[in-house]
Amino acid sequence: MKFTKMQGLGNDYVYVNAMEETITDPGRIAEIVSDRHFGIGADGLILIGSSEKADFFMDMYNADGSRGNMCGNGIRCVAKYIYDKGLSDKTELAIETLSGIKYIKLTVKNGSTVLAEVDMGEPVFEKAKEAVEVNGSNFEFNRISMGNPHAVIFVDDTENFPLEEIGPQIEKHELFPDRVNAEFCKVIDRKTIQMRVWERGSGETLACGTGACATAVAGVLNGLTEAEATIRLLGGDLLVRWDRDQNRVFMTGPAEFVFDGEINI
Repeated sequence: MKFTKMQGLGNDYVYVNAMEETITDPGRIAEIVSDRHFGIGADGLILIGSSEKADFFMDMYNADGSRGNMCGNGIRCVAKYIYDKGLSDKTELAIETLSGIKYIKLTVKNGSTVLAEVDMGEPVFEKAKEAVEVNGSNFEFNRISMGNPHAVIFVDDTENFPLEEIGPQIEKHELFPDRVNAEFCKVIDRKTIQMRVWERGSGETLACGTGACATAVAGVLNGLTEAEATIRLLGGDLLVRWDRDQNRVFMTGPAEFVFDGEINI
């Protein structure tokens, strides 16, 4: 199977052109290629296919083989793959995902995509905060969907937060029958939020695009930040803007190739 490894702020996936490669068990393949010791090493697998509704279709699988609806960092890499490898000469693309069609505008320099702005669509949320109990402590959170479910929690210290202990318990808590992505966030100022994320099916990752969008929305809902904010992740920064008139969230960030390869499955 021919593949390309790509990353957006360290959120790395194995990308496969499913229009050329035959993939019979993508969940199992995702587990194999994601293994960082015996496989390629990635947060999951993303297949690029044809679509009857949009320019292309993005089909993503987490490192544990579970299927995901959407990936913000992943879709930027998909757009770069499509343009840079000549599958399309469009600098504005419509990509179908399991959470709907997303629209991407590319910034191209010297024939290569350097940035991508993604219209992530409408956030789905309840204004009232909820609380989840873990290890005898209550964590208030905003439940926000950006195609993927998120629980956004504001904390005083992200660097020393026991993410590996608390993250998986929130992910699999009974409040979230389909599991959830958990964001732990600290407000730096009105235009900056520091964030760590525990992704369902993958554990802690260096970045999460949909999580960054959910965090930006939560910052506005709680009166903590402006409608446009920089989200600082372990892998780098994303600029997120919530256009409240349109009720749409826009995310801008980089996408980079790592290497091409071939693996026997």
